[in-house]
Amino acid sequence: MAVKIRLARLGCKNRAFYRIVAADSHTPRDGKHLQVLGFYDPLAAKGDARRLGLNVDLVKYWLSVGAQPTDTVRGILMRAGLISPPPMVVMGQKKGPSGDTSNPEKMITQ
Repeated sequence: MAVKIRLARLGCKNRAFYRIVAADSHTPRDGKHLQVLGFYDPLAAKGDARRLGLNVDLVKYWLSVGAQPTDTVRGILMRAGLISPPPMVVMGQKKGPSGDTSNPEKMITQ
């Protein structure tokens, strides 16, 4: 069973409220879930304590057993400091290094 950490929508029309849940990847968005890990209110003010609430121990547990967060939840967890951001990729020259590549010190001085 593949477990995802994802958002389950609650609230009414034009007033969304989300729970952060651990659920089987094959169940529907608002269907059965394994455990509630927290909540997210996108309409609350940025600095408001009611915007995000997480049970840190449960989130760390589910991540340690292999649960994969969705892209949205990954961003929320990065902002909360529970997971590290992906490494930055440095783009080199489009056509690659030019000239002799056998001596790396010579390439640095060029």
